[in-house]
Amino acid sequence: MNSLEVISLNVALLPSLKIASISIILSRVTPYFIEVLPEELLPIGLALIFAVDRPLDMMRTTVNVTGDATVSMIVAKSLGKLRDKPEEKN
Repeated sequence: MNSLEVISLNVALLPSLKIASISIILSRVTPYFIEVLPEELLPIGLALIFAVDRPLDMMRTTVNVTGDATVSMIVAKSLGKLRDKPEEKN
């Protein structure tokens, strides 16, 4: 397994790991794109990616957590694990 495959498998584990993986991937594929993209524009492209990635990552995390919570509540309700009214404490 090469390093790009290992990176792609571990990107979802940590929210900000994508930034490090983008840097590693770009360092591997940059020689192929030097003819198309001038080397002076690479830092500008990275800055644009980093500026947009964090808010998108937070939105993806919000959707993921909301979906997990919704599914767990649906499963608990279908198994009868939820009560309609809370128990009163004396």
